[in-house]
Amino acid sequence: MLTGISVAIMGGDARQLEVIQKFTELDATVILLGFDNLGRQFHGVTNVKLDPELFGHVDALILPVVGTDETGQVESIFSSEEMILTDEHISSLPKHAKVYTGMAKSYLKKLVSTHDIELVELLDRDDIAIYNSIPTAEGALMMAIQNTDITIHGSVCMVLGFGRTGFTMAKTLQGLGATVKVGVRKPEHYARAWEMGFQPFYTKDLYPEVGNIDLLFNTIPTMIVTAQVITNIPHRALIIDLASRPGGTDFRFAEKRGIKAMLAPGLPGIVAPKTAGRIMANTLSQLIEEDFKDRSDVE
Repeated sequence: MLTGISVAIMGGDARQLEVIQKFTELDATVILLGFDNLGRQFHGVTNVKLDPELFGHVDALILPVVGTDETGQVESIFSSEEMILTDEHISSLPKHAKVYTGMAKSYLKKLVSTHDIELVELLDRDDIAIYNSIPTAEGALMMAIQNTDITIHGSVCMVLGFGRTGFTMAKTLQGLGATVKVGVRKPEHYARAWEMGFQPFYTKDLYPEVGNIDLLFNTIPTMIVTAQVITNIPHRALIIDLASRPGGTDFRFAEKRGIKAMLAPGLPGIVAPKTAGRIMANTLSQLIEEDFKDRSDVE
């Protein structure tokens, strides 16, 4: 239970609804910022305007998956008003407070560092990334089916990267009957991919390996599908880049060559916001319960 813990939830998308629901069930004191157009009613929450004075009693500030942009703006699909997280807001937080987000850009990192407030980035956690890889893989499959005229079964698919998302993506494609080529950098990943029945290769050999593929799924967040590589990709192929913006594909050259390439970050929140929200809510509640256990015990 989170009785006695004050949680401010600022901005976000449909995933935040699951977070709000979870924290109200756990008896936290919940303050909503940037939810003035929220159609759904939550009992026991306070919906307020952005005011630095409110931050003085907050134990945990929860921001959207992408906390702020580089100007401090916090996105919210539930508000028509612009929200900027400023130095004044963070300086008003108690010293024991923590800020939770999915991933933080330099603006937010500098802001919390200046005032010695701890920042927790959820997407750095293995458990969150693994859970999120499931809706990511399903969303990527949906895009592949919608944008091709072939079945996944019997196709030749390539997955670049064998991390948390790449592993799930490759396994999902294999389960549907595709031939799956996996591009790796580490020998241990090569061995694991081979053991699982994939066709592993080292990414340094990417150019010759793309010559016969139907679908390419990239999870590597650096430029790897270069113009040179694209010259050897069949025109029929579809590229779906799952890496964070700006992805790892030369989209300009792909378009010039007539190869369809799509950047698709953040798929969990798009294709399965309820599931993705539950993942975030469960992890956040566990973290905050651990982080503020002494304070809730006092209450």
